[in-house]
Amino acid sequence: MRKPILPSLLLPLLLAGCYNDSATYYADSTREHTLTVRRQQDHFWSEEGRFVLMATRQPDCQRRIDLAELPLEDTTVELFSEGDNRWSLRAGSHVWHVETQSCSLVAEGGPVGGTKVGDFRAEIDKITFTEAGEK
Repeated sequence: MRKPILPSLLLPLLLAGCYNDSATYYADSTREHTLTVRRQQDHFWSEEGRFVLMATRQPDCQRRIDLAELPLEDTTVELFSEGDNRWSLRAGSHVWHVETQSCSLVAEGGPVGGTKVGDFRAEIDKITFTEAGEK
């Protein structure tokens, strides 16, 4: 019995154009304390994707925190430092407060706090992190 060829030929087309990338902010010079924003597109026809924060402060903290379904392109996630391993992230009207001391999502919503550190920018071809003050 022959296997159908058509599904195997179409599979690469279904996966083409899907986003699955990330950008990282290094909170200290040891590179053991990082905040990484990842975007992932589950279906090639979708214009929105899952944005996830990977919070890491080795060896005590490593956690995935689901943020939201956001537009895959032209999305900015702003990062603010509140001090003492506390961070605020904002994308449009969404706000998240996380802590890398206890590795947790502390709260959602409310005002951002602290000093702006930079922006995670999701563009058509990649997601990047740009520190505040850089162009």
